[in-house]
Amino acid sequence: MIKALSVLASAGMVLAACQNVPGTDGTASPIDTANMSDTVKTMASDEFMGRAPGTEGETKTVDYLIRRFTELGLEPGGRDGKWTDPVTLKHSVVTDVRELSVNDGGNTIEIEQGRDIEISSANASDVIKVEDAPVVFVGFGVSAPERDWDDFGDMDLKGKVALFLVNDPDFGVADDHPVAGLFGGRRMTYYGRWAYKFEEAARRGAVAALVIHETKAAGYGWNVASSSPGENYAVAGTKSKPSVDLQGWLHEDMAKQWVAEAGYDLDTLRTAARQRDFKAFTLGDLRFNAELALNVDTVESQNVIGKLTGATRPDETIMLSGHWDAYGIGEPDAQGRVVRPGANDDALGLAGIMEIARNLKAGPALDRTVVFAAWTGEESGLLGSEAYAQDPVYPLETTVANFTLDILQTAGPAKDVIQVGEGQSELEEMMATTAATQGRTVSPEGLPENGLFYRADHFSLARRGVPVLLIMGIAGGSDLVEGGREAGDAWVKGYIDDRYHNQNDAWDADWDLRGAAQDVELFLDMTRELANSTDWPELKPTSEFKGLRDASAAARE
Repeated sequence: MIKALSVLASAGMVLAACQNVPGTDGTASPIDTANMSDTVKTMASDEFMGRAPGTEGETKTVDYLIRRFTELGLEPGGRDGKWTDPVTLKHSVVTDVRELSVNDGGNTIEIEQGRDIEISSANASDVIKVEDAPVVFVGFGVSAPERDWDDFGDMDLKGKVALFLVNDPDFGVADDHPVAGLFGGRRMTYYGRWAYKFEEAARRGAVAALVIHETKAAGYGWNVASSSPGENYAVAGTKSKPSVDLQGWLHEDMAKQWVAEAGYDLDTLRTAARQRDFKAFTLGDLRFNAELALNVDTVESQNVIGKLTGATRPDETIMLSGHWDAYGIGEPDAQGRVVRPGANDDALGLAGIMEIARNLKAGPALDRTVVFAAWTGEESGLLGSEAYAQDPVYPLETTVANFTLDILQTAGPAKDVIQVGEGQSELEEMMATTAATQGRTVSPEGLPENGLFYRADHFSLARRGVPVLLIMGIAGGSDLVEGGREAGDAWVKGYIDDRYHNQNDAWDADWDLRGAAQDVELFLDMTRELANSTDWPELKPTSEFKGLRDASAAARE
């Protein structure tokens, strides 16, 4: 069990050269916002070309991270004393849509890539052809015995197209609805994530899996879902999960046409899919046809890993991480810009990780090892962290915790910190205790329906039983010192609507990084506390991963 935290005299650890800002309690922060801003300005510059894996932008990024980690006094943390850990990715891009349509034996509905559908392949070959595949409406596509819920019944999906609704069966229902609260209520479970739906379709032999896009239920607009049409990355290797031949998003308007052609109404089907007795069924005579030419290559990418080796228990590790990749080069926007710089997502998170490293290196040696990881391939499906979790450098059984920074709010100091996910581990109580030393409280995420707990790199470790915490600025509006929750919500909306995953996610000299610094300092203090303790945070009974952690308990004795 985690012991009560001591109040850390962090002001005394500040280097004289730092440009620090006061915390909410009036003491100086050890986090240098000027350093953070400079890091982002560099990583989000056009020179880094949007930091896409396997590109010249990756080469520049990896070189920069190694240089910075070296300057911070870290040791190489990869295998065999190296800074990098290789991640082999399968990369495919649809280069020619020769056919993409559905028909019912009479009428044919032509489908346009990017406008009506975003479709790609993780089972990449030069040509993928699907001919007259029946379309099966699988509702939310949930198979959850622990909740006595099965959308599939005796439906055989082999050779068929699985059409899914996004999110969970209880998303958006009234409080008195029979299914209300059965899954996560407003909080999305893993069953609601597109990744789970694609995995389930593959397990059942489907040839294709499509998720109907709805902005509110998905947590982002069609512009985000279709931002890289036809492009797909997957981890190469025998440990990779099986995939359908084709996967992607189907625009809601096109989905309505499909089900109408089969004689149904989408709203009616959505209502039916929220009933416990719903079972998947074939949408009349609807048949899906596709012939796509792809350019397929193998991308050798890199995770960048540094460490501070523990003085007395070096085999016990605490990990801090963020992702270095962004969306690379895209189509010109209205201003003619093609670089999608990923300034906040996630250069700013990595800037925070570097500030934590700087502070820990400047202080006394720690008992446990602290690992600093900059992942590749997050924007392609958490691929760098997934590759690491499949073959970890540091055993997951003796990884004490993972702290992930992925998007930090830039609107100024806050009275609270937003907790992403709930009921996972004792780190949640530790977060509350540490936040109190800053004069802050912990607030639940304001947008739990967006399923952010399943959308960042910490999840690759969480699903294998490692206790984790994520700070993600778009989880809900902070209670800002200036403007309160209303101003915090406005920042989140503005970021998601205008900057998320596009050319506008750029460095801004006018950012107020004092709130970001508060969150970075929170993880700094928690890391230092854990690194000098013998505590092992436990998973809670409400965590779906508790059994996995419990099974490795002997390794921590």
